[in-house]
Amino acid sequence: MKKTKDKFVWEDPLSVVYRVANRLNTVWLHRTYPFAAFGRNTSIHRSADIRREIAPYISIGYRVFVAQDVWLNVPLGVGLEGPKIVLGDGCSIGRRSSISARNKIVLEADVLLAPTVLIMDHAHEFSDVDKPIQAQGVTEGGKVFIGRNCWIGHGAVIVCNQGELSLGQNCVVGANAVVTKSFPAFSVIAGNPAKLIRSYNRESGIWVKTA
Repeated sequence: MKKTKDKFVWEDPLSVVYRVANRLNTVWLHRTYPFAAFGRNTSIHRSADIRREIAPYISIGYRVFVAQDVWLNVPLGVGLEGPKIVLGDGCSIGRRSSISARNKIVLEADVLLAPTVLIMDHAHEFSDVDKPIQAQGVTEGGKVFIGRNCWIGHGAVIVCNQGELSLGQNCVVGANAVVTKSFPAFSVIAGNPAKLIRSYNRESGIWVKTA
């Protein structure tokens, strides 16, 4: 039972069942999937799509939250060595978000993803016009590093086709932004393609609009 402003509201009994189901799913994944790492107090929704064969290439820190319908993907057969997806302590992955790593995608501590975020370090290959795209595999791609305390807005896309794409700590990515290049720490970025909108001035203690 929860108290609102002026009355008590009974919690839906099914919500307890759902929480238990999510807890059991998390325990099952922890105990039976060969993750590279799996921290305490983590919660993975029962509907999250994580294949057992890619678990060795996923490292999950402490207090990580993975919401419903999240997809964590690592293309198989592309030189797999070490963790490809690293979710740092305290990361929260919003519902329907997708993270697909051929090389490496690192989310440092306390990164927050809103719903429907896409992060990829590669793309589908399409160079052979006489062959179906789905049969051409993926590109070589690059690597993605997202610094601690970053907030990625609803529907944002972060894609690295080559080299390294990094967002410094405490960056804010606007809703539906398309990020294809790096930005320094304490940046607010938005648009398609994403560009710098504001940056944090430590001397004044405020976020300043760019020219």
